[in-house]
Amino acid sequence: MSTITVENTSVTILKENNEDYISLTDMANSKNGESRAADIIKNWIRTRFTLEFIGTWEIINNPCFKVVEFDHFKTQAGLPSFVLSVSEWIERTNAIGLIVKKGKYGGTYAHKDIAFEFGSAISVQFKLYLIKEFQRLKEKEHQQLGWSAKRELAKINYLIHTDAIKEHLIPKSISKKQASIIYASEADVLNVALFGKTAKEWREEYPESKGNIRDHAHLNELICLSNLENINALLINENMKQSERLIKLNQIAIKQMTLLKTIGARPQLE
Repeated sequence: MSTITVENTSVTILKENNEDYISLTDMANSKNGESRAADIIKNWIRTRFTLEFIGTWEIINNPCFKVVEFDHFKTQAGLPSFVLSVSEWIERTNAIGLIVKKGKYGGTYAHKDIAFEFGSAISVQFKLYLIKEFQRLKEKEHQQLGWSAKRELAKINYLIHTDAIKEHLIPKSISKKQASIIYASEADVLNVALFGKTAKEWREEYPESKGNIRDHAHLNELICLSNLENINALLINENMKQSERLIKLNQIAIKQMTLLKTIGARPQLE
């Protein structure tokens, strides 16, 4: 569940079957002093144009949509006596473009395609700002997805790294506590080579931050970190001393970060 702000109105967005649904109730609440949100939505859905739009959307996207019931509603649309609620529309036609939620985040939600159209019932300006803020949210999510993918890649490569440590640097008779010190020491080889500080130094510098130094890395730093983990594993397999590996890894990190910056530096993700 996410929230965007459109003309000083908080609008909730939730995922339903991996699709984005936007709160029509929140959108309608922006029309302060005119009428209740439920009335605005009810008046909107009973018009012939709206029925044509949401019905066509269902035909395109919903193989289980009951077209006969849809046609029945169309014949009544526009009549003074015609009244239709969202719940009735969903129940009678098996629609999926509109959903009704109860509880803390209750209200009427619509698939983004339909929600954008509903924005016109608020105002043209509101609709345009809604689309703009929604696109901004999607761009941020895609950036975060890219960061998460690189973070996971770094974790996978770290397993390769720790396997090399286990095979070449940890004696057979060593205790678990002693082994953990060796693992931490090698992790800090990478931290110092790339970030210029150990994990402990970072925690002391940012005591209020959650996670660790790598959780706060830039996307480019995560790309470089994944490469350094593989390279360090190879150097360990070649029995290179830690002090020598640190110097070499630092040189590689500088070159790679410079290269990544020239092909498109990415800001740190919040």
